[in-house]
Amino acid sequence: MSEHGFHVHGPHDHALEHAAQGHGNSFTNKIAMFTAIIATVGAIFGYMGGATQANAGLYKNDAAIKKTEASNQWNYYQAKSSKQNLMELALELAPATKKDFYAEEIKRYKAEKADIKTGAEKLEAQAKAFDEMSDTQMHQHHRWAQATTVLQVAIALAAIALLTRKVWVEYAMFGTGALGIAVGILATLHI
Repeated sequence: MSEHGFHVHGPHDHALEHAAQGHGNSFTNKIAMFTAIIATVGAIFGYMGGATQANAGLYKNDAAIKKTEASNQWNYYQAKSSKQNLMELALELAPATKKDFYAEEIKRYKAEKADIKTGAEKLEAQAKAFDEMSDTQMHQHHRWAQATTVLQVAIALAAIALLTRKVWVEYAMFGTGALGIAVGILATLHI
């Protein structure tokens, strides 16, 4: 600019002003915007992957607890069976005056065993359900991890596209980003 307010605007000056206003190269802006969006989506997918992995571990832990409880019930059932067997032996060996007592004890142990068996089977069913929930969560975790990995590859391709300015790398970047989002959608849908 001159002292008298006259200004000659050259091409270089125009490019500098344009860049200073934040309107730089559209190729660079497009890749920067893509990277920011994909990095944000990738962070969300990474969080979801961690959450599903934690859930899978908790469900597996609950399954182990229920299996232990069921095992305890089956041990208790076995103890009642042993006592019932002793009462059956005592019934055979006892004098007639004691037979009614041992017959009642045998009935009591049979009833107790039936209740214990029902409880043990219920605990086994709960353990199986927790195992299945854990497996489902692990499958979903794998989907989230796959989606996150593909998005990380897309971000790496964005850096390569910026450095090389190759249009085919830009297309690969967009394609890989779309694939990562598609895998994330599969994870959301539990597929």
